Amino acid sequence: MNLARHRSTFNLISHIALRRLCFGLYFLCCCKAVSSLTMTDRYTIHSQLEHLQSKYIGTGHADTTKWEWLVNQHRDSYCSYMGHFDLLNYFAIAENESKARVRFNLMEKMLQPCGPPADKPDDV
Repeated sequence: MNLARHRSTFNLISHIALRRLCFGLYFLCCCKAVSSLTMTDRYTIHSQLEHLQSKYIGTGHADTTKWEWLVNQHRDSYCSYMGHFDLLNYFAIAENESKARVRFNLMEKMLQPCGPPADKPDDV
């Protein structure tokens, strides 16, 4: 049981690291200061980014809204808090709650960390 929990924690942390890597690739691809890249390098980076964006939901895409981006950031933060045992202990002491209660509260916050999504205007 304990090994399974460590594996799921590792998967959450590696998923967060992957999102940050995707953001770095996206920034590198879109940055105007990088003019030394050849067309094949740009195509390779772009195809890798598209592959990662199609494989993992939280990596974002061209149509990602501000609300979706914030939700992903909040959920990444909560996963990181739960994955780092010492940080979870710190929150438990600061809130005068048990570690299980703090973990439960973080899991509840992950459902809608930024509130319900905004209504999209209907384009006719």
